[in-house]
Parts: sequence; C-alpha cells; structure tokens
Amino acid sequence: MYVSLIAAAALWGAAAGLLVPRAAYRLSVEPGEPWRDRCPAGHVLAGPARGWLGGFGRGACATAAPAGAVVPTALVCAALAAATGPRPELAAWLLAAPLAVLLARVDARVHRLPDGLTLPLAAGLPLLLGAAALLPGGAGSWPHALLGAAVLGGSYLVLFLINPRGLGFGDVKLALPLGAALGWYGWEVLFAGAFAGFLLGAVYGLGLVLLRRAGRSSAIPFGPFMLAGGLLGLLLGASTATP
Repeated sequence: MYVSLIAAAALWGAAAGLLVPRAAYRLSVEPGEPWRDRCPAGHVLAGPARGWLGGFGRGACATAAPAGAVVPTALVCAALAAATGPRPELAAWLLAAPLAVLLARVDARVHRLPDGLTLPLAAGLPLLLGAAALLPGGAGSWPHALLGAAVLGGSYLVLFLINPRGLGFGDVKLALPLGAALGWYGWEVLFAGAFAGFLLGAVYGLGLVLLRRAGRSSAIPFGPFMLAGGLLGLLLGASTATP
C-alpha cells in the first residue's frame, strides 16, 4: 500500500505538472502588464478556465512553448507521499505542491510572486490543515500551523520593512502558507525550513558573485529558495513526526 501511495502521488504530480507551463507562461510578465493571452507563436490561448488550463497544442505553439514541469512536480509529490505516508495532511501537501512549483517557475523568470497564487495559498492551506486536524491519524497541530504562519509572515514583514530592496512583498505573502505548513510539525521544523531557504539563497547568490555573473547588490528571485527550503523542512518534519 505504501508503494501504491507514492505511485499515486507521483501520477497526481505528473498530471498537475502538465498544467503548470501554460499558467507559468501567462503569469511571467512584469508588474503592471496584463497576463499573456497568446502563445509564444502568437495564437490566442483558448481552453478551459478562460484559457488558463491546457497545453500549447502542436506545431509552432508546441515548439515555442516553455519546458514542462511534469517531472519536478511528480518528484515533489512522490517525496511528500514517501515522507508523510497515509496521513490526512498529505492531501494538503499534494494540493499545494503544483502551486508551489508554479510560483517557483514564475519567480525565477520575472522575480515576481503573483497575488493570484500567494493569497489563495495563504488562505487555503490553513483551511486544509484545519480539515486534516479533524481527521484521525494526523501528526501535526493546527494551532501551531496558524502560529507558524503568523510568526514566519511577521518575520518576513520585518525584514521587508528593514530592507525593501533585498526582499519583495511577494516573499512576505508566500511566508504565510510556508509558515503554516512548517508550523504544522512544530517550531523546530519551522526554523529548519526557514533557515534552509536563506541558506540555499545565500549559496546561490555567492555562487553568482564568484562566477562574476552578479554583483553583491544584484537581486535574485528568493521565492524558489524559500519553497525549496520549505520542502526540505516539510520532508524532515513529516518523516520524523508521530501521530
């Protein structure tokens, strides 16, 4: 059953990953610009949900489309299932994972975390964890999740107010659901996940400086490192937690 759970999670991630490239392409615009409504080849993007869902089709659209996200999303979902097992909070992780991959891709391209993704995630993830807390077999704490969201979100807000050029307000909004997810498993996991994000971002920035591809004051997209650190913390917390 355990292997079947991981396989099912990977299939879910692969299916959800098929929908990430179009949404990432449409959302990857500079602030103030409208979301893209045409494919890279110039054709109108049509389909379910007003053209937000679906692939890029064939021909020129397919060849000009950005690379897919099937493998990363499938791997993230499989890793979460392997660490969490058949506990109710796994449903929350699997629903949030495709949005996290989408956010990372958009931020990596245009240094932007759209409100249309961060705010629903900030509201929805605590609600999903609240539902998980009502079911038997959970290994976390909903009050800790809410406190984690407040603590990590507040910490990022302070950092933003101190140095708004070094941290975007989108990062502050992303810290809310990230804090909820990590806080579900306790303060140690919250600290470990948050610290891992800063460490990964620092290593990446230092690498760019050493390779002379950026200066000390160059801006880097921090969202992907927040999410990667959060994933590491979540895997740690899920694999060591007990119901």
